[in-house]
Amino acid sequence: MRDIQNEVDTREVPLKKVGVRNVKYPVTVLDKNNKVQSTTATVDLFVNLPHNFKGTHMSRFIEVFHKYHKDISMQHFLDMLEEIRVKLDAEKAYGSIEFPYYIEKEAPVSKSKGIMEYNCSYEGKVEADGRKFYVSVKVPIATLCPCSKAISEYGAHNQRGKISVKLLYTDFFWIEDVIQVIEDCASSPLYSVLKRKDEKSVTERAYENPRFVEDVVREVYLGLKKLNFKWFSVEAENEESIHNHNAYALAVYEE
Repeated sequence: MRDIQNEVDTREVPLKKVGVRNVKYPVTVLDKNNKVQSTTATVDLFVNLPHNFKGTHMSRFIEVFHKYHKDISMQHFLDMLEEIRVKLDAEKAYGSIEFPYYIEKEAPVSKSKGIMEYNCSYEGKVEADGRKFYVSVKVPIATLCPCSKAISEYGAHNQRGKISVKLLYTDFFWIEDVIQVIEDCASSPLYSVLKRKDEKSVTERAYENPRFVEDVVREVYLGLKKLNFKWFSVEAENEESIHNHNAYALAVYEE
């Protein structure tokens, strides 16, 4: 049967990336408390295409990914990309998956249990002489404005925000440990289940622990340094409750 993708292209235009995007696929990832966790990922997979090749074989991306989807741990992600690179006879392979990660969490006083969702992603690149792999985690938090507290006779404005970290993977770590560092740096963590006595505890904790986005980013930065990452970025963005803008801060660490 004729293989058009392998035919010669004469236009002399190399393509940096070709492949598949927005593939929805069930995956299994490692879970600190339950060993593994099943979730659904959005998958992008690419290789480079030299100027003399007409096209790539899209089905091969899915064939390789399917082999790994039941154990798409951090350790195996780059192995999967390397297999794609070799199978498609490419110089470079790129990939990313984005997935919701779920953690059971107790309310601070009543100990009522609920499930929190955290958005996570893996992003990697492999070539013959090197590999790079990043893990990103987004954590919702609550912050209370230090300025509002300082100038008000009672109360202070507070809001939900989101902390986004991107981490260069060199040694194994647990997503849960990163989330814990981030939540400890907020005015208060968020919870999916709160009774009245929990709400009292959470609001009082936030009032006693006011934080600007600048404060949160600096505290997360120092916390992640203790986990010995070689490179990371920390972003904080608050949906301000009384201002018509979001508040934003960013820090980057490189060893």
